Amino acid sequence: MTILEIALLALAGFAGGVANAIAGGGSFFSFPVMVAFGMSTLDANATTAVGFVPGSFATAAAYWRETRTRIREVIPFALVGIAGGVAGALLLIGIGDEGFRPTVPWLLAAATLIFAFSGQIKRYTARFTRDGARHAKAIAYVLMGIAAIYGGFFGAGLGIMVLATLAVIEKGDFHRANATKNILCMLAQATAVVLFVWSGLVHWPQALVTIAGAVFGGYFGIVVARKVPEIWVRIVVVLVGAVLSVIFFVRG
Repeated sequence: MTILEIALLALAGFAGGVANAIAGGGSFFSFPVMVAFGMSTLDANATTAVGFVPGSFATAAAYWRETRTRIREVIPFALVGIAGGVAGALLLIGIGDEGFRPTVPWLLAAATLIFAFSGQIKRYTARFTRDGARHAKAIAYVLMGIAAIYGGFFGAGLGIMVLATLAVIEKGDFHRANATKNILCMLAQATAVVLFVWSGLVHWPQALVTIAGAVFGGYFGIVVARKVPEIWVRIVVVLVGAVLSVIFFVRG
């Protein structure tokens, strides 16, 4: 790797770690850097996932205060995250780079739209709770399963999907919901990473540089989450996602 690639990957890892800690979208920063330096989209996706898993562990540790009092509530979501991560990773490995590459612009665009309209999505899903739907919890677990599969397959925008789903069954403290979101995302992508490593898709030099940046960003992101309005981070992520979507559609 060149010094420029190392510097850009470290910066992308840090920025992605901060974004993941607050809402998600870390892949928007590191994935295009890896592709720009010649990595295939499939390998870049797998390497990005490896790069951000340690950062998500750091974020989970920083949120331990919100998590430790509700372990029993979190366990079902953890199991959903593990199962969905495995399913998504197997699907990605099965279609290979030729199958995955055409989906990249659409996945980036979809994730960007999820971020852009996250407020409306949360308000809509919260209606299940306000209207007293009997099957709100069942609906939430189905949606969580779909989100976890997506997380194992690609991952960008996963955080918003999970937060929107939590709005169906949870009320109140954003940080409590965010702590649950981080655990599910962490487990979905960690289980996917095991399969990516086993399949030989990971480029370790790039992954290690991303890990270093993401760990610092993941822990620092909690400080940002508690002090900086979430909307500012979301604006940055949406702008990055929109630009990348256009670039990948143009490049095909």
